[in-house]
Amino acid sequence: MKQRTLTVTAIAGGLLAIVLLGSRIGGTQEQQPPGSGFAAIPGLTGGQDMFGPYEVVQNWPKPMSESLPGHENWTYSVMMDVFAESPDRVLVASQGELPLLDRSKMETVRLPQVGPGLMFPVNRLPLRQAGAGVPRVLPTEYDSSTDRRGRVEGVDFRYEHTIFAVNREGFISETFEQWDDIWVRPHDIEISPYDPEKHIWIVDAAGHSVRKFTNDMSEIVLTLGTPGEPGEDDTHFRRPTFLVFMDANTMYLADGYDNQRVIKYDMEGNILAQWGETGKSGGETRPGYWYNVHGIAVDPTTREVFVNDRENLRVQVFDEDGNYLREWAFDEVQNRSASPMDVHSFIVTRDRKLWAADQGTHKILGYDLDGHFLYSWGSWGEYPGGMWGVHGMSSDNEGNFYTASVNNGRIQKFRPRAGANPEFLVGKPWPDVW
Repeated sequence: MKQRTLTVTAIAGGLLAIVLLGSRIGGTQEQQPPGSGFAAIPGLTGGQDMFGPYEVVQNWPKPMSESLPGHENWTYSVMMDVFAESPDRVLVASQGELPLLDRSKMETVRLPQVGPGLMFPVNRLPLRQAGAGVPRVLPTEYDSSTDRRGRVEGVDFRYEHTIFAVNREGFISETFEQWDDIWVRPHDIEISPYDPEKHIWIVDAAGHSVRKFTNDMSEIVLTLGTPGEPGEDDTHFRRPTFLVFMDANTMYLADGYDNQRVIKYDMEGNILAQWGETGKSGGETRPGYWYNVHGIAVDPTTREVFVNDRENLRVQVFDEDGNYLREWAFDEVQNRSASPMDVHSFIVTRDRKLWAADQGTHKILGYDLDGHFLYSWGSWGEYPGGMWGVHGMSSDNEGNFYTASVNNGRIQKFRPRAGANPEFLVGKPWPDVW
């Protein structure tokens, strides 16, 4: 009897403790600041995280006509990549220029020959997909008479100002038109953070090559691959995509759309290692196999290499010599045809997070380096800050964030909002020697 009484008393005491603890927790929750939940700026009244922890910098870059004479009727084309050397010099790789369109001057046109109930333009939708207007051949090889889409050079597009620089105010500050004739589809533009001379590297996907320039782009100092000749050997690429630097003497090239390999180089262009096999497009699970190597990043602190297996929606992680370590999936479906996701590229920044651009959901995604999802922001549209096809990203040492979009045909600059949670900001570049 005595034992039963002690047991009942213990149970009652435990229940009372739980009730009191719950009451205390409830009281604590009630005292928290309103709106202090999962938001870029805790406690903010109204609004939404449309641009996450950022605000879009309006009128940056400025219209082409404000920087370049004779461009009143022309605008930016497919924006492939952006690299912020500094807030005062932002480098851009594009596919030339497109004619400027003015929605206010357009008459609505019904299109019964295309489909019932269709018309153009459609309210709130972009006027065009920028890439539809640009051929993917050398300028000297373009023939409008054989172009299936009926594009006419000088009317539908121009091979001009493919590579340029934008300053802090949004003006085009430098143009490198002396090289316009060599580009087919410049895909990636980079500077090694360990290079005191700040050479500029440009990966030309459809040109099957990589070129290294002096910082003023007056001279080509190194060429990797054989421009214009696709192949699989040590002197040829087949549509390479992105380049990344591990240290002052080591870099990695994703080769890429077709060859399905990663190549490790020293800074003189000597091959140190290479790995990768062609896998299935969707549902591939074997380590070191992938389909469309579209994005590569490194963590210099652990010397790990992160590879974007785009068609299989996964990140494969290797050591610096290509030995498989681990992987994680952006979508458990792991099949881009069955998922809304389509991660184009990603970067690993000084905060040791992986930031990915998802063309499928039009968001910027943040993960830790084991793949745990942290935060996302972004929305689709043509308005300032809206995204459509973010293909390249960069940050600067002031904390600004830049995007390059292939479908919208524009680059954009985002600055941190006052009071934003720093954990939600894209990290700054790796420490540099400049």
